[in-house]
Amino acid sequence: MEHKEGPVGLVLSRQKLPVQDREKLRSSGGVRQGAYVLAEASKTPAKLILIASGSEVFLAVDAREKLEAERIPTRVVSMPSSTLFDRQSLEYRESVIPPGVRARLAIEAGASLGWKRYVGDGGDSVSLDRYGASAPGEVALRELGFSVENVVRRAKALL
Repeated sequence: MEHKEGPVGLVLSRQKLPVQDREKLRSSGGVRQGAYVLAEASKTPAKLILIASGSEVFLAVDAREKLEAERIPTRVVSMPSSTLFDRQSLEYRESVIPPGVRARLAIEAGASLGWKRYVGDGGDSVSLDRYGASAPGEVALRELGFSVENVVRRAKALL
């Protein structure tokens, strides 16, 4: 909302999304940098990073809880703007997505295009590289693989 140097797009969701508990999660102050650590792994360094951009963030947070319960230290990165993130210093970008953590999974209810540069060669994405499906949102997302169970399964396959 403060950006004054070029076009801005606000992409909103029609989905009923849960409100994120800021008592458990970090502040959204890092949104100005385009991406930030929303939830840190229980042990440092993380073994896995989940990256999501919008309505998928709640899915990443829920999957992290399951992975952490299985003793897999998992970081969640919220990346609302890859454009802003790419403008940050290398030091900042590597503090959010450390190069030493190669197990990275992007969650994008759209095309996987562009996520490879963040997940790297050792990573993957839960995404939709074809035309979607017609059904109530919750049903369509589940059938297309946007479920906690599928994210956990895909994340564990990277380890």
